[in-house]
Amino acid sequence: MKLLHTADWHLGQSFHGQDRHVEHRAFLDWLLATLIERQPDALLIAGDIFDVVNPSLRAQELLYDFIVAAHAALPTLEIVMIAGNHDSGSRIELPAPLMKSLKTHALGRVHWLDDGRLDSDHLLVPLHDADGTLKAWCLALPFLRPAEVTGGDVDDYREGIARVHGELVEAAEARRGPGQALVAMSHAHLQGAAVSEASERPIVIGGEESVPATLFPASIAYVALGHLHRPQQVGEARIRYSGSPLPLDFSESHYPHQVLEFTLDGEALGEIETLPIPRHVALKRLGPGSVEEIEQALSELEPDAEFADVDADFSRDRWPWLEIRVDLDAPRPDLRARIEAAMAGKPLRLLRIHSRYPNASSLEDAGATVDLDSLTPQEIFSRTWQSRYGEAPPDEVMTDFASLLQQVQDSEVEA
Repeated sequence: MKLLHTADWHLGQSFHGQDRHVEHRAFLDWLLATLIERQPDALLIAGDIFDVVNPSLRAQELLYDFIVAAHAALPTLEIVMIAGNHDSGSRIELPAPLMKSLKTHALGRVHWLDDGRLDSDHLLVPLHDADGTLKAWCLALPFLRPAEVTGGDVDDYREGIARVHGELVEAAEARRGPGQALVAMSHAHLQGAAVSEASERPIVIGGEESVPATLFPASIAYVALGHLHRPQQVGEARIRYSGSPLPLDFSESHYPHQVLEFTLDGEALGEIETLPIPRHVALKRLGPGSVEEIEQALSELEPDAEFADVDADFSRDRWPWLEIRVDLDAPRPDLRARIEAAMAGKPLRLLRIHSRYPNASSLEDAGATVDLDSLTPQEIFSRTWQSRYGEAPPDEVMTDFASLLQQVQDSEVEA
């Protein structure tokens, strides 16, 4: 049996105020062509399908058009997708009855039975090969919000996560027949995994967002993870983050992006193959340097050499995104005008100018010159606390702030 693993599409992402619809459409076109070429039995999408809990109609059309096209091209293909921390679990599940006719399973939330047990049937998805033979079970674990896994006799978030995993694994092992594999799909931050520099929203602060890989016992042949954008394995070859299909920040532009193809041989994991995703639009960084150094670097950019990874049609929506990092001694009102003049005639889209003041002598001076768009809510809160009280906020304060932030983000689902 052959399966493809992908995650963290972030459809509808606003990239410093710019739309990335063309890039996402190009990825989904590539993915559809890859499915037709590779002929897998199942496609696993491990969360953060959308970038926000209330995605635009255009972003939703991207997802549902892809599912319809994939079913038309491969009628036996089974798709399983789960909600991530950027998604609304309710929104992901809303069209589930309709999508079953397209052999697509959409899991957004965990459900509990009246007797307090986990509704395991909701999260266990049977997977079949092209002949319709049941070959595997997918343990589909959407992002587990604290409010969904705590309560009653369980108050600790990580204890609640462990309870959900334990009950689901037990139910899966009881359900599967001889020769049937178990595949887990989860949207979580595993301990020991590498986080990208700037683009990943922490799930919970204070280390509580990290869950141990031991929650996935050896009886599970493969663990398809979402949430971290850098492709990686965690400890064992069977436990993998596919990573995001395109860089979601300039800090993610230096490594390749991919989907993973893996096979199952009975109950065991077979081969794993990396399928590189072509980059539709390049991300370019210049700097840090002085204004004069940036101007010189822009003048020396040669389109033929620098933009060889862009198709020959070279329409404007294929021009690379450009971030400029410039060091200043004092504010320069003419900064943007000078950079745009140096860019004249270059097939580049200036996305962001990040000004730094290396000689700033105090936190207040440095804080006044920071681009707010580059900071996370946690960093803004921490800087404000330190500015007011002269020291970093205690861990328990940051934990409380993270809890409030999560409540705000969750409340957007109900809005």
